[in-house]
Amino acid sequence: MLRIGNHLPSSKGYLAMAKHAEKLGANTFAFFTRNPRGGAAKAIDESDVEKFLAYTKERDIDRLVAHAPYTMNLCSVKPDIRQFGFNMLKDDLQRMEYTPNQYYNFHPGSHTGQGTETGIEQIAAALNQILTPEQSTIVLLETMTGKGSEIGGRFEELRAILDHVELQDKMGVCLDTCHVWDGGYDIVNDLDGVLEEFDKIIGLHRLYAVHLNDSMNPCGARKDRHQKLGQGHIGLEGLIQVVNHPALKGLPFILETPNEDEEYAEEIRMMREACQW
Repeated sequence: MLRIGNHLPSSKGYLAMAKHAEKLGANTFAFFTRNPRGGAAKAIDESDVEKFLAYTKERDIDRLVAHAPYTMNLCSVKPDIRQFGFNMLKDDLQRMEYTPNQYYNFHPGSHTGQGTETGIEQIAAALNQILTPEQSTIVLLETMTGKGSEIGGRFEELRAILDHVELQDKMGVCLDTCHVWDGGYDIVNDLDGVLEEFDKIIGLHRLYAVHLNDSMNPCGARKDRHQKLGQGHIGLEGLIQVVNHPALKGLPFILETPNEDEEYAEEIRMMREACQW
């Protein structure tokens, strides 16, 4: 069964998100743990969480992919920004345990002139201070486009972060189709080759989720501009290849396309109908 959903507004609480997802035809979804630009997170309503857990269990809504704020940068050259990101990550992972056994995805960060190697060391150092053996949440590094000083545009960079993290079983990767395409991985003409390279460098056993997006840009543009499914340079046929690839079977697919609810519901329906498993 294809697990597919989209980013949902988290301001109304967990139960509201689950009902929203079901209305769209989704059986998974993503949400920001707080405002995408950072700041304090909304207090957890434990009664709402209990209702949410019962509702999602009854309707088989699972493998949620929470998303860290975009402002979280664990490898900035500025210590105060690194500390700001550290504090958000630590708080978010504590909050994630209210909805156990789900995923928490974040952009690795931008080294802002320090160099990739230093950035990788700082990201891993923060993770080593925050991850605990007791947590049930799997933390996912997102594949990036590699624009500017962004880390994660190459699979080797993600592998380097993972190699520096002590609690390996708490870590994984989320593959974003727009990002890898913009980063120069041709998933349209050589999806098998890209996934084989991913497996060789990182390991497909570390891949826990997919952000399913088209791109406004040609392959290798390094710009990160998401497009609606089938309306960009990846194209509908290329994206259908992704959801049907046997190496990705069973993973949650999260839409981050520039849509409103009606269009998200249509994209979910379209991908579900195209899926062969």
